[in-house]
Amino acid sequence: MTEPLGIAVIGCGTISDQYLTNLTAFPDLRVLICADLDTERAGAQAQTYKVPAHGTTDDALAHPGVDLVVNLTVPVAHYDVASAAIAAGKHVWNEKPLTLDPDSGRKLLEQAAAAGVRLGCAPDTFLGAGLQSARRLLDAGMIGVPQSALALLQGPGPESWHPSPEFYYLRGGGPLFDMGPYYLTALATLLGPAARTVAVSRRAHAHRTIGSGPKARTRFPVEVDTHVAALVEYASGPVASLVFSFDSPLGRHGFVELTGTEATLALPDPNTFGGQLRLRPTGSDDWTVIESQGATDGRGMGVLDMAHSLRTGTAHRASGELAQHVLETMSAIERSAREGAFTPVGGTFAVPAPLPADWAPTQRT
Repeated sequence: MTEPLGIAVIGCGTISDQYLTNLTAFPDLRVLICADLDTERAGAQAQTYKVPAHGTTDDALAHPGVDLVVNLTVPVAHYDVASAAIAAGKHVWNEKPLTLDPDSGRKLLEQAAAAGVRLGCAPDTFLGAGLQSARRLLDAGMIGVPQSALALLQGPGPESWHPSPEFYYLRGGGPLFDMGPYYLTALATLLGPAARTVAVSRRAHAHRTIGSGPKARTRFPVEVDTHVAALVEYASGPVASLVFSFDSPLGRHGFVELTGTEATLALPDPNTFGGQLRLRPTGSDDWTVIESQGATDGRGMGVLDMAHSLRTGTAHRASGELAQHVLETMSAIERSAREGAFTPVGGTFAVPAPLPADWAPTQRT
């Protein structure tokens, strides 16, 4: 009988709870060690989720049973930790974004290829029932030929609820690099690679104030633009209109619509794994609600898909190439806003195959 794939989780901050809840519940995976710069925090997570060991990054990379490293560190550390894991012969799953810039992302891909290991990256929300159902509807021709997309993410920023939000406003953060991957990955897996973009961006405040937790009322600097508006033209033809903003008192999250020659399809929030879809054919005044079908287990589904792909020798869906193209798209948006010109988007990827509607992460395979 094939043993579960050995996992190390490096980075035991807030997002690790969602990952560990699922990774320890999927029978085809076994989390062997939790690691963090703060080893006490790693120990606390290991105890909570019944993980047998905890320690430093070096401890995790030296663990003989670990096949795949789940890298949940802050964005500025994504490259260094992933590169070290690859050098140790481990497959790697990175939290988004893949790295801070396309050059370092390309280096990671090259290192993984040279070492013969896999590189995967969040978000894996597109593997959830909502966006997989959307993929099946598009493949069935329910909206005709896709023509355009509209995606909106607006709100006042995460500092009102996150106890340590500073990293959201450092390089590799902001609404574009923090939330953009969910929307851009969803669109990429539905429409294919982007070709070019043009954008503008703004920054409403030079400083922000933490609103909760032990550091409440602490001010910190903002190093990235916090309102980004962009047009992205896809190689297959459609054009997407995008807004990503931490400067809006009005919250508007998860708004994505695809319009084709025959209908408009309203997608569920791309930062979730489930949700309803709504279809409005040309000439109709009414929306038809379509219930999504598929898995909704949550973060870590992409890690499990990587594990299955390693066992079967097939391509994993949340690939490093997909994440690299999303990183190239965000960097092109950022560069276009800075330079005021249409900017080509680099890189490409193979659009991942859809998941079977009956894929069940909690079943042992």
